[in-house]
Amino acid sequence: MSTITAATPTKGVAWAGSLVGINNPDNKLGYRDTSKRFKSSHDDVDPSSLLPSSLVVQFENREGAQLASTMDVPIGSSIDNLADLVDLLKMTPADKKTPYTFFAKVLDPDTQLTEEIEIPSTGTLSSFLLDHSTISTETILTLLYQPLSIFRVRPISRCTDTLPGHTDAILHVSYSPNGRQLASGGGDTTVRFWDVNTHLPKFTGKGHKNHVLCVSWSPCGTHFASGDFNGKVIIWDPENLKIKGGHRVGIKAHSKWITSMAWQPLHLSTTPVCELLVTASKDALLKLWNVRTQSCLVTMSGHLESIECVKWGAHDLIYSASRDRTIKVWNAKEKGKLCRTLVGHAHRVNTLALNTEYVTRTGPYDHNGKFNVTTEGDTAARSAALAKYQKFCATLNPVELLVSGSDDQTLHLWTPTSKKQPLKRMTGHQQPINHLSYSPDGRYVASASFDKQIKLWNGSTGEYLLSCVGHVGAVYQVSWSPDSRYLVSASKDSTAKLWEVDKETIGRQKRIGARETLP
Repeated sequence: MSTITAATPTKGVAWAGSLVGINNPDNKLGYRDTSKRFKSSHDDVDPSSLLPSSLVVQFENREGAQLASTMDVPIGSSIDNLADLVDLLKMTPADKKTPYTFFAKVLDPDTQLTEEIEIPSTGTLSSFLLDHSTISTETILTLLYQPLSIFRVRPISRCTDTLPGHTDAILHVSYSPNGRQLASGGGDTTVRFWDVNTHLPKFTGKGHKNHVLCVSWSPCGTHFASGDFNGKVIIWDPENLKIKGGHRVGIKAHSKWITSMAWQPLHLSTTPVCELLVTASKDALLKLWNVRTQSCLVTMSGHLESIECVKWGAHDLIYSASRDRTIKVWNAKEKGKLCRTLVGHAHRVNTLALNTEYVTRTGPYDHNGKFNVTTEGDTAARSAALAKYQKFCATLNPVELLVSGSDDQTLHLWTPTSKKQPLKRMTGHQQPINHLSYSPDGRYVASASFDKQIKLWNGSTGEYLLSCVGHVGAVYQVSWSPDSRYLVSASKDSTAKLWEVDKETIGRQKRIGARETLP
């Protein structure tokens, strides 16, 4: 036992023995460490109770314009509460309320760069802050608000009609920008135009001598281009149902087959209608054509192997993907001058997708197939297309983003207008990528692969969101509904599947099944 001895009356006491209990490493007396029996009092506290009751936020749109001044909002506010608040601040009539999604602007402590993190639609501000503990509740949180589609597409559930006519495989089907016509091309060397409302054929175009491999509508809807296995391109007049160019039937565009085509966006056109078309071929060349004069303006060379895909961006840049593992960026304004080469893939690049593709492909038309006339005369359509694109930039995303898919089983996210390096390398597929498609609002990217899956990614950051599983064969192609809520996939298993990508699913599930299977 410890003993106490008095040293001097004025010097207090001194220990003259050993320590007893858990603090003594030589303790043989059997005392138990009672500190292990009880948790700290903080462990029993609900983490949400440690958050303040309100948070100071600043609403901004995509252009950086602030909506009102900073304000306190309850920490338990949901996405619907925030959307109602934005509508109130914008004085939106009750019958025209707009659904929104919200992104928090957060400074990354490692890179010192500002990131945009989407707030889950099923969560609240408090749950978002608990999931991202680095966000301070003592500073102003900037929230970007982005409107969602105000209309809804009716989901398909069955086959409503069969359109007979082709006598060989149909290789391409494409809707006109206003959605009123359908065009198809295939192995029987014909191009057929159909009326969407009556489901009846309008015209059968003959002029190709080999398989029609690709087709493309001009954004203004006044031209239609088809390319075949012989390297021939024919420009059609879908309104008058005839070939453009008089006695001349098509253009011998390339020495090998046509692989892809893209039109100049209408808002960039210097004429009332689209007249410029770029074609890509197995011969590793790109050619820029004036379809009115049917003359080649520029030949762009630089790729070492076949060009698999070409896109014409909203900034008048042309993007080409090749089997030589590169993506090249060409400036259409400067006679096809090569701007930069994007390198990063380890195998052939099969497909490209732009976040601006839907808004440029549909030109001046809205989801009803109509457009608001802002000017009189021949420039009405071009002015409407420009206003539509400017609205897209203001409310959705002002930066043009490009996603590429490759046989190396990866996707790359690029800002091709300014940088050579990818923003993100997106991995997850187990076999080559066949096709990519941005949702019309630019929020998501869907990828189709030989691994029988469709994967969904964040369109701005490249973050993986979920997988759509159900096909038993390779998935060849995917297509979005105009409201960005549904996705359709076509597979080697002879089925098409309908997937519902609602805001409640994102962030809550990592694998979803098809809503409908269309045999």
